[in-house]
Amino acid sequence: MWKPPERIRHQSIDAPWPGENEASASLLFSTLNFQRLSLARRSWVPAMVPWRATDEGFVTDNVVDWYRRFAKGRPGAIVVEATGVRDVPSGPLLRIGHDRFLDGLRRVVDAVREASDGETKLFIQLIDFLAIKRRPEKKKFIRRFLPITEAHRDALSMIGQDDEAVIERLLQAEDAALEEILTPREFESLMRGFRERVTDTSESHIRDLPQSMPGIFADAARRAEAAGFDGVELHYAHAYTMASFLSRLNARNDGYGGNLEGRVRLPLDVFHAVRGNVSDNFVVGCRMLSDECIADGSGIDDASVFAENFARAGMDFISLSRGGKFEDAATPKVGEAIYPYTGRSGYECMPQIISDVQGPFGRNVSPAVQIRDHVRATGLETPVVVAGGIHHFRQAEMLLQDGAADIIGFARQAMADPDWFEKVRLGRGAEINMCKYTNYCEGLDHKHKMVTCQLWDRKKTDDPGVKLAPDGKRRTTAPDWQR
Repeated sequence: MWKPPERIRHQSIDAPWPGENEASASLLFSTLNFQRLSLARRSWVPAMVPWRATDEGFVTDNVVDWYRRFAKGRPGAIVVEATGVRDVPSGPLLRIGHDRFLDGLRRVVDAVREASDGETKLFIQLIDFLAIKRRPEKKKFIRRFLPITEAHRDALSMIGQDDEAVIERLLQAEDAALEEILTPREFESLMRGFRERVTDTSESHIRDLPQSMPGIFADAARRAEAAGFDGVELHYAHAYTMASFLSRLNARNDGYGGNLEGRVRLPLDVFHAVRGNVSDNFVVGCRMLSDECIADGSGIDDASVFAENFARAGMDFISLSRGGKFEDAATPKVGEAIYPYTGRSGYECMPQIISDVQGPFGRNVSPAVQIRDHVRATGLETPVVVAGGIHHFRQAEMLLQDGAADIIGFARQAMADPDWFEKVRLGRGAEINMCKYTNYCEGLDHKHKMVTCQLWDRKKTDDPGVKLAPDGKRRTTAPDWQR
């Protein structure tokens, strides 16, 4: 896990909490109405994957409980975790690539409606991702996955010798020597596991993504509406397919890469296909990056242009994140898959309490302001969701008052205390459990373990009806607030 060289311990905001009257008069607790997006308040729980689905992608009781618990706090909106749009195996990640998943997703919708008395809007994040393999053992990679070429023979001075002889020499070589012998892509697959890229256009299924993706996303959005969701959030962020099309690293030469116009083309095609496959009052927005935070990646200027394009196309909201890429992720152990939140870009997405001078609080605000200002300068009013270390009412309200954001996203803080929103609204902010920003939750996510929060997962585990994580030591949801 990458960490900044500075080791500065930051402090959560220590400021008075508002009384009930002040909270009710605030922008944070005011309504928002734009196009199809209508919120009772401007608070938002972004998508977070809690690893509670079955290995086949179905909703479980634990999934329902998770979202019901957030809904009891009555935020303006909740975005259900990244949910796969293709009907392909993807482990304990929710899926929406077939109608068989609808009954379970309806259970989530019903639970949120009931727990929030219909006050909280519910969206589902739609994601596509390309293939990624675990880092292989050296012997297995060389014997099973490495096609022996004349370039290998030439590098080893083994021209004319058979494959088995070359394989034996490669097996004896040290890693430093293999880095010289193998192509950069081959060596990466050995050390980090094979990973498909949107630029692998020699493969037909990658080459055809611009033709297949719009329909796949559109079908998923239709299912989301059939399940009762209020809208969808198109996942155009981090390390996944659509974000990879937006990246400066996308050098496709088929009109879907290269310049800004080419890179934004498929994300726009997907949006238009989705918009045309759902009813007129169904919300469609996206999650995108303000900055990839990697060498030669897209920056704030690129993101400003993308956001303008999405706003002009008619998106109902734009939610901003940052970083979280494969390119600078840490080398995984043998048998493990690369994780896109272990490099510097991953840190930018989920910074910790011990940090650099900038610290973990509001790290994405300045880029978000620039992007939002660019969109507003073109005469567009699309709401912008800003998240990242926002945990106190004063912080959130200032961002709204200053025009830095239209909606405030609370991710780790909402996990730490799902009742944050109700406690603040009722003038009881002093009772909030403040996130410690140690990334305890992120460590569980990295291991694909059921995600919980250290502030509550060991509390009242013996209470009647409490469900425990598979390890038998942690409760799966925060205890109910005793008002």
